[in-house]
Amino acid sequence: MGTPGTTEIARHLRELAREYPDALAGAQLTDVPRITFHLKLLLGLVPPGGRVADIGGGIGLFSLGARALGCESVLVDDFRDAVNLQHGIAALEPHRKHGVEIVSRDVIADGVEFEPAGFDAITSFDSLEHWHHSPKKLLHQLIAALKPGGWLILGAPNCVNMRKRITVPWGRGKWSGMGEWYEQPVFRGHVREPDVRDLRYIARDLKLKATRVLGRNWQGRVSPRALVRALTAVFDLPLRMNPGWCADLYLLGRKSGA
Repeated sequence: MGTPGTTEIARHLRELAREYPDALAGAQLTDVPRITFHLKLLLGLVPPGGRVADIGGGIGLFSLGARALGCESVLVDDFRDAVNLQHGIAALEPHRKHGVEIVSRDVIADGVEFEPAGFDAITSFDSLEHWHHSPKKLLHQLIAALKPGGWLILGAPNCVNMRKRITVPWGRGKWSGMGEWYEQPVFRGHVREPDVRDLRYIARDLKLKATRVLGRNWQGRVSPRALVRALTAVFDLPLRMNPGWCADLYLLGRKSGA
């Protein structure tokens, strides 16, 4: 059986999204195109039935989709976001139903306790930028948990994407809203977003092989402003030619020793 195509993955994800509580299903359906891309990356790299850990995935579809498409899936998160506090265990009921292994853990404070060389891939999407301390120790722990030849996939917003280069000189482009930063007892917003050079620095430090940096523009696709969505549709492909212009960055790299 070959790797599922984009249409098949998206169909599975839509079915899974409808299993969420009604208050959460809409947001998950909106996220299907992005998660489809993530799963296409993953399934193109790991063997059928591969073992995968997703770090900081929260209640999202990725770990759930990986499990539904045949992987052994482990989800690690501290589950302290507002959505978890509001909806409690119901938000993760689809994951439990489909057999995702759920680990509640603050990975920056406590690290991970994975067995050595146990995973075919370890992923983290849109989590790195929220971490309040250096990710170096954790990332080295994750590499130790990969099998020889296993893959690390990191995704994060680009701190110097094209939109920010245009809008910041005009006084627009803050990472977080005032209420999110000032009014909440614990700040959960973006602490530091990387750029392409940062991701390549990380790849060198981790001694990754066959590294690639990809760019996509998911934020513009789901903007509440019709003009932004229209402009994203026009400029998405040209921007991908230089990942450093894109809103969303991905680092893919392989542990040596395959």
